[in-house]
Amino acid sequence: MTEIVPRLRSSLASLPRAEQAIARVVLGDPGAAAELTISELAQASGTSETTVTRFCRNLGLKGYAQLRLQLATEAERLRADQRAGTVLGGDIGPDDPLPTLVEKVAFADVRAVEDTIAQLDTEVLAALVAALGEAGRVAVFGVGSSAVVATDAAFKLYQAGCQATAWSEVHAALMSASSLRRGDVALAMSHSGRSREIVDVLAEARRSGATVAVITSNPQSPAARLADHVLVTAARETTFRTGSTASRIAQLTVVDCIFVAFAQSRYEDTLGAMERAHDAVRDRVLPHDRTV
Repeated sequence: MTEIVPRLRSSLASLPRAEQAIARVVLGDPGAAAELTISELAQASGTSETTVTRFCRNLGLKGYAQLRLQLATEAERLRADQRAGTVLGGDIGPDDPLPTLVEKVAFADVRAVEDTIAQLDTEVLAALVAALGEAGRVAVFGVGSSAVVATDAAFKLYQAGCQATAWSEVHAALMSASSLRRGDVALAMSHSGRSREIVDVLAEARRSGATVAVITSNPQSPAARLADHVLVTAARETTFRTGSTASRIAQLTVVDCIFVAFAQSRYEDTLGAMERAHDAVRDRVLPHDRTV
């Protein structure tokens, strides 16, 4: 079972309105929520015990007792994250001193990696790697802050012998998606999964018959619903952090897992390709200044 709080954050926008109210109470203070009875949580969220029970089942939990247990575990972890009375997982406040601000930023980035790996579905990862291995072409899509991640993913896969190209301009991306064929792969990055450009590009890729994969924080998003393979990231966006480095680091972590797994699947070929690439640029590196 993946950790409950990262899963709640990633699925919040896709929950029914009543269940979103429960999720906000839980996310606001997991420790306090763990102490509530089912009746008290229903009252605090303005819902009913039946809605709370349905909320638990939609999260894949056996019942309310399991929710309380997981919330208590999360609360203990949050207490361990405190530094001299400062909760590093909290939002950045207007009066936070610079050292605290830096600690909070670093904490958010590190936690994004930890939470993403904790919930990463390795079966989906293996299926995507297999599809990449069979693909004639791989088109990687990302816009906005995800464009950098798409470029990194295409470059890494190309290094490993995959015919991958990155696209971030929507017209070019749509044309690329339309030219894909059955057996090709369209891989997209979208933190929200709700970017109209990415949704339109993936819809075009599906019409072309390509295998569609998405890296997103929202497994119930429009982009995810178009995908054959969904890999979920976990990065909390806080004050000043919309489209933050944390979300990109979470995406880059998944990209690294894809790349290394793909490279491992063709171990000798990848090593040979990387050695040839290294030799090709060897002369572009300035020699050491031995006088220093």
